[in-house]
Amino acid sequence: MKLYQKYIIFNYLKNFFIIFLSLEFFYVGIDVLSNYKNFPDSANLQLLYVVFKTLDAVNYSVPLSIVFAMIVTKFGMIKSNELVTLYAIGITKKSVVKPLFFSALTISFIYISLNFTSFAYAYEYSRNLLKYSTIATNSTGLFLKNDNKYIYFKKLDPIKKQATGIKIFSVRDNNLDQIISAKTGYFHEDSWVLKDVTIKTKPKVKSISDKGFTLVKQDKYVTLKDFRPKIIENIHKGEYNMSIIDTIDALSFFASQDINLDRVKTLLYSHLLFPLFAPLLVIILFYRLPISSRFFNVTFLSFVFIFITLSTWGLLFILTKLSSTSVIFPELGVILPISLLGFYALRQYYKEN
Repeated sequence: MKLYQKYIIFNYLKNFFIIFLSLEFFYVGIDVLSNYKNFPDSANLQLLYVVFKTLDAVNYSVPLSIVFAMIVTKFGMIKSNELVTLYAIGITKKSVVKPLFFSALTISFIYISLNFTSFAYAYEYSRNLLKYSTIATNSTGLFLKNDNKYIYFKKLDPIKKQATGIKIFSVRDNNLDQIISAKTGYFHEDSWVLKDVTIKTKPKVKSISDKGFTLVKQDKYVTLKDFRPKIIENIHKGEYNMSIIDTIDALSFFASQDINLDRVKTLLYSHLLFPLFAPLLVIILFYRLPISSRFFNVTFLSFVFIFITLSTWGLLFILTKLSSTSVIFPELGVILPISLLGFYALRQYYKEN
């Protein structure tokens, strides 16, 4: 790596962290002031709330900081005439934008990788602390369908992966075939292990000599493979975020079911593709900024580019919400806009000599 590229990366990362921390403190500070009256009584829970809210703020501050840092870095180089000097000694625009783009892309990939973990549930945890003074709440009265089975959970604890009051209704040819009841159950490895189980079977009776209704009791019964507690809870509630792993599991598990999965698809596309708008916007805006401050108003142009960044982010955010509510297809609301930005960024990059 050449010396000027190290210098650009150093300045860019310095500006990124300054802007990132500023946005984090601003977001969390406003939220704390707004919700202070509803804080849990325990000091430990209050601290946890601030931590989770800080993690939740990352979803908003990282993409914006990536673009704002490029704008600040390039304006700093323009005002100090460093950019003109680089161009004067034969360094091309492509060589200058490369360290900015790859730095932005690396940060975006780090952010995307966080969504493979429980980081994705930061908002849910902070909301639960504010409303119930606990990180996770038990879901009650869940009723779901899986293939030819209808499953009911009286109470589900997604953190402990335990449930009580479990009933599984098996239906075949539109007739109730079997009822499995269990007082408790827990998710182990990839299946549910039910305890204190009662199995009631109603076979088809064609003659008076056929075997009729049977009732069997078992201490333990294994069923519902890959029916993960977190997937159950999120599909049932339909309002919170999910990690990338859980969204993939949910899509594969419910693919054959007659269930609208637009929200799950939107979450997956948003986690994987939405953050990429920031490094793409870095390329687009870089080529739109002038190389000298002699012929433009720095303050006004800074405002214009910040406004463009916020408008682009806001538009993509709105399209994501519309996709999540099935107003438009997730592919049109998330994949298409990012693809168009990528195409335009490549066009800007390759048309420069």
